[in-house]
Amino acid sequence: MSTPAPLDSARSTYAEAATAFLDLVEQVPLERYAEPGLGAWDLRALIGHTARSLVTVSTYLQTRAEQVDAADAASYFAAVSRIAHGSARDAIHQRGIEAGVALGEDPMAALRLARDEAELALDMLEGEDAVVETAAGGMRVSDYLPTRTFELVVHSLDIAQATGVELTPPAEALADTLALASASALRLGLGVDVLLALTGRRPLAPGTSVVP
Repeated sequence: MSTPAPLDSARSTYAEAATAFLDLVEQVPLERYAEPGLGAWDLRALIGHTARSLVTVSTYLQTRAEQVDAADAASYFAAVSRIAHGSARDAIHQRGIEAGVALGEDPMAALRLARDEAELALDMLEGEDAVVETAAGGMRVSDYLPTRTFELVVHSLDIAQATGVELTPPAEALADTLALASASALRLGLGVDVLLALTGRRPLAPGTSVVP
C-alpha cells in the first residue's frame, strides 16, 4: 500500500479538523456568542479567530513565495513566537474581534463558505505542493496546513470548554496536533519541561505555551 503524498495527508487531516470545528459551532446557539470565550475574547471572537484557519488557507494559497523560509510547521510557530509580542499580540486580539464581527447574523453560513473557499483553493493547486507566503515567510502548503489543523483542534477545545459542549477531536488531527506541540516545544527550548510534565514528574510553569 502506497504512502499518501505529504500534501494529500495534510489536506485530509485539515479537512477532518475543519469539519469537527463546524460541527461543534453548529451546537452553539447564537444567543451565547456574547458569553466568555477565551481570555478577553467572547465566544464570537473566539469562533471568528478559529475561522481564520479557514480564511488564511484560501488567502495564502493565492500567493507564491520565491523561497522556503519555514521548513516545517514547528518552524512556523518558532518564527511567529519571535514576533508575537506587544503590538503584534494586540493585533492578533483585534483580528479575532473583527473576524467574529465578520461572521454576521448567520455565522454557520459564513463558516461553511470559508470552509468551501479553503477547499476550492486546495483544489486549485491540482496536487502541486506550492510554496506560498505565510506569517512566517515562504512555506510549502503541506507544511503550512498542519499549523491550521493545530489551531482548529486547540481552539475547538477552547470553544468546547467555554460552552460545555462535548468534543472528541478527530484521531489523526489530534495526533498531528500533539506531535506538532512536542516539536514546537523542542524548538522553543521547552522539550525537557514538557516531557517532565507529560510523565507526571513536574508541572509546567503557569502560562507556559508551546505556541505564541
